Amino acid sequence: MNKKYILFVLIVFYALKAQSQEVNSSDFSEDYVKFTNDQKQFNDWSVSIFGGIPWLQAADFTSIDNGMSGSWRVGYDFQASINKQISHVFGLSLLGQFGESRQGYGNDQIDAKTKYFGITLLGDLNVSSLFRRIDNRSPYRWAAHVYAGVGTIQYKAYRKDMTLGETKYTKTADEDMGVGSLFAQVGGGLVYKINNKWDAIFKAMYVVTGDEQFDGSGKTGHYTEFHSGGSSDNFITTSLGVTYKIGKHNEYLGWVDPLREIFTKINDNANNQLEVCVFGDKDDDGVCDDWDRELDTPKGARVDGSGRALDVDMDGIIDLYDKCPTFPGKANTENPELNGCPEAKEVPDVVNNIIATMGGIQFNLDSDKILLESQPILDNVADIIKNYGKDTRFLVEGHTDARGNDAYNFSLSKRRVTSVIKYLVSKGVTPYQLTGKGLGFSDPKYPECKPANKCPEWKNRENRRVIFKLLD
Repeated sequence: MNKKYILFVLIVFYALKAQSQEVNSSDFSEDYVKFTNDQKQFNDWSVSIFGGIPWLQAADFTSIDNGMSGSWRVGYDFQASINKQISHVFGLSLLGQFGESRQGYGNDQIDAKTKYFGITLLGDLNVSSLFRRIDNRSPYRWAAHVYAGVGTIQYKAYRKDMTLGETKYTKTADEDMGVGSLFAQVGGGLVYKINNKWDAIFKAMYVVTGDEQFDGSGKTGHYTEFHSGGSSDNFITTSLGVTYKIGKHNEYLGWVDPLREIFTKINDNANNQLEVCVFGDKDDDGVCDDWDRELDTPKGARVDGSGRALDVDMDGIIDLYDKCPTFPGKANTENPELNGCPEAKEVPDVVNNIIATMGGIQFNLDSDKILLESQPILDNVADIIKNYGKDTRFLVEGHTDARGNDAYNFSLSKRRVTSVIKYLVSKGVTPYQLTGKGLGFSDPKYPECKPANKCPEWKNRENRRVIFKLLD
């Protein structure tokens, strides 16, 4: 590598380091307090013990009957650890374990066993805390954990070959602890919080020994050829255990919501806010009397920000009493069902204005299929017509522009009117109230638009209209 490049990297590194050290008290708020053991609120040390079974499954001799072994061979595994919780998500453990695995080949051909003792530095990731929602402030008692670590292992392996008439186990390997006997393990667990002092744990770990003699098959000979999966004899441990949390505090750091203090401060600040609604809310409309501009709003009425009852169509009748809140009408004492709705003779004008204001009833080109954007318009029309008795009848007229011949336009306008009537009936309008009539181009709004290319498109679009009239 170029020496000038190395020198440049070193200069930049020391410059950044020097800059990071130029920190004085002015960089911190006046509330800054250096964290010490005296500030701790939670316990962060614990001890654990486990008991379980080792299952040799990647080796020349195995403990499970779907491997080289013809039957299940059960050993034992005991573990003990000292644990330090670094944060609510991550911790470290110094784990010691000893046990004896049982493995072999066939039902009664080879028996082997391995006595082992290992020490592991194990990392512990609390997956449940890592993915916990920040707005979930409820306590939880179950947590999923992931473990991974490395260590050193000591073992003695033995084998007994019944095919040779052996009655005793013969030692096949003897490994002492040291750098040459490093091993690794990774796995997961499910932790249950019994109380603030005790946890129960189920744990399953995959152990990679890095040694092909661990299973007792030996370094050389016929049995070393059984396993073709690599040069490492690996096994699984399944264990049950308990953890005791050490310390004078009530809670353990691994079970604490890190945002709890923030939520507490937010709630405290909310309780200290200025008092509002000093004069109450006498009409119970959700708007304090301090700024309510209508202190006697009827119960159940929707109000705006100033406390006034809403009147969407601005006809002088609030929506609570308005039978037609989306289009203007007037009070009707003789027919309360029409209170706030227009008179029957005014309905066609109201309907036609709504249709025109909302962009008209549109169809696909050369089609009687109503476009999706026109369906809300017809929904409003249906609501209006349904407010009137079955004796009130309406004429639905369909018109086209000048494109196409008269016979075709007449037929197209009839089909479009039929589509509109079918849609209104599907929304609850009585069929008797509607009569259709197709007029083609016989009564255009803009008669000068023949041929159609003599006019701008907006005039042709308004000629393609559906209008409503009152039938006597």
